[in-house]
Order: sequence, then C-alpha cells, then structure tokens
Amino acid sequence: MKIRTLPFLVFGILLFFISCKKEVAILESTFIKAQEPGAYILDAPEDWWHWCMAPIYDSSEKLHVFMSAIPKDGSWSRDSKIVHYTANSPKGPYTFVDTTFTSKTHTYHNPQISQVDDTFVLVYLLKNRDTPGENQEIGIATAASLNGPWTESPFNPIIKASGKQGNGATIVHASNPTFVKDKDGKYRIYYKSMTDAYGSKRFREISLATSTKIEGPYVNYEKNPLISYADKGLDIEDCYAFLYKDSYFMIVEDRKGIKDMLDGNLVKPGRPGGWRPGLIYKSDDGLEWERPEIGYKTNKQYFGDKLARTERPHILWKNGAPEYLFLACHDDDPSAGFYVKINDWIPN
Repeated sequence: MKIRTLPFLVFGILLFFISCKKEVAILESTFIKAQEPGAYILDAPEDWWHWCMAPIYDSSEKLHVFMSAIPKDGSWSRDSKIVHYTANSPKGPYTFVDTTFTSKTHTYHNPQISQVDDTFVLVYLLKNRDTPGENQEIGIATAASLNGPWTESPFNPIIKASGKQGNGATIVHASNPTFVKDKDGKYRIYYKSMTDAYGSKRFREISLATSTKIEGPYVNYEKNPLISYADKGLDIEDCYAFLYKDSYFMIVEDRKGIKDMLDGNLVKPGRPGGWRPGLIYKSDDGLEWERPEIGYKTNKQYFGDKLARTERPHILWKNGAPEYLFLACHDDDPSAGFYVKINDWIPN
C-alpha cells in the first residue's frame, strides 16, 4: 500500500511547488501584451536635454506635450523648467509653443497633465533652488486652455516636505505627482514620498493626498504610505495612476528590483534608476493594491537598443481609452524618450 501511494505523494508535492511558483512569479500584464513599440521623439535643442513627457489631446485632437527641460551645464534640481510642444500625432514633427513654468527661485519638474470637465490640471515637482535635493514638494496649476494662461494654486506647494504620515513619521520629501478624479468626485494626488521613519535612511514609497477641490488644500491619507517595500530596503517611484473601467490602476518604476524580490530571486538590490521593466498595480478603491504585474518594458526590450534608463510612464488618452504610453528614456540620444502604442487593452 505504501509503495503504491508513494508516486502519488511525490506527484502531489511537485504540483504543490509548481502551483506555488506560479503564485509567486510576477507575470506580464494584459496591459503590456497590448503594447506595440513606437519611436523615440522630442529631441532637445543644443545644450539642453528633455525629460518626462506628459501628453494630452485638445478638443480638435491636436497633441500637446508638457515636459521638463534642463540645461546640460545645469542641474534638474536647480534649473529645470516645464516646456510645451504640439504635434498632429505622437510621431511628430513637434513644434515648440512656450515655456509654461520657469522661475529664478524654484525648479519645475516632472509634470503630469489631466482634464476634469472643462479644466486642465497640471501637477509637478516644485523645489526651491537653494534647498538640498531631497527637499522636494508638489505644486498644481489649472487652465481653461492648454495654451494657458495657467493659474497656480494659492495653496502651493500643495504637498509639502513636512507634516506627519499615518504611521507617525515626518515627511521629508514629496515629488513625482499623479492626479486622479476618483469615483466619488473627489481629487487624489498619488506621489513619491520619503520620511524619517527609518532614521537617516530614505526609502521611496507611494503615498496619497486628497481634496474636495482641484486647487486644494490637500490632506495626506491617514494610512500612508499605500505601497512600500522599505522593509526590504527597496524603492518604488514614478507612479502614474488612473481610473479605468471602474478600477484604479497605477504604473510605477521598479527602481531596485521589486519584481525580483517578489519572485523570490533577489539576492541584493541592483543598480537603481530605470534599468528594469516597470510594474502595474490594480485596486478597487485606490487604497488597497493587488500584487503587481509587469506594466512596461525597457528600451532594450522594445527596440533592441543599448539599455538606458526608462522611467516616468504617462498615458495619452483618446475617447476615454488609453491610446499610447509615453516613457522618458535617458541615454546618449537627444530625445526625451519614446512612445508605445496600446492596442485595445482589456484589463483582467
């Protein structure tokens, strides 16, 4: 009897480990399976470099892109400004329109663009030029037209590098914002946060602030951070959140190998900063997030090029559906990054 049941026992153990491996592995999402590589775009003028494209169509389906522009002899943390280009399609050609935000006292960086009814909403990293690089905050501006004029919120910076998180830690950094009108008609800004919860060490986490008005004031969610791998010594950042087909989604940069850790393969954190595919999360309420899947690839995987930093995901929407994914990519090429076509994405 024992001999006859042994093969079944061994087979059962194998099935158990196989099923566990399937549960652990981070798989490609339907979002990434719907993608088709596009092209590099938006070369910067001589002596400048471009970064973090935020695309949106106007009512005539003309494409507008807002992004950071940094002088090569300067620093993004001191000298970045937000510029505005237009085109008839993602392929271009692109025409410079204006410098939307620049300042002698502050740097404007990492814009994200949205539309709420007849109002355009631009959120961005806002930093005093003379403060340390870590001391970043968040601003917001609104306009009736993508050509402006833009009105900055009287509450700017709407999310400050101060105040308490839900865990009692003090916020020392708030940046890389993404704006969402939620299911209840209120307004959310998801952002990268860092706190003093880990002593002198700083870990990038995803937090949330909410408001009943677009311009604010915004209040931090009492249970921040929403997504964190600080206990593993890992960072996550560059969130792009959106509401689609009654679910919340968030695309993020896997900065130090979260996928590897969740797969059970991480030995030690690899090099930081955009060298690996991004992740996509799903949520019913935008507060509790499911286990992630792979959300976007690297430039090497899309195009076969030398691996470069691929970051700052942003979707171009058309008729309420995602049409293109824009990704910043920094290497020796003068472009701001590239776009990827999204073909009839059906979420899980």
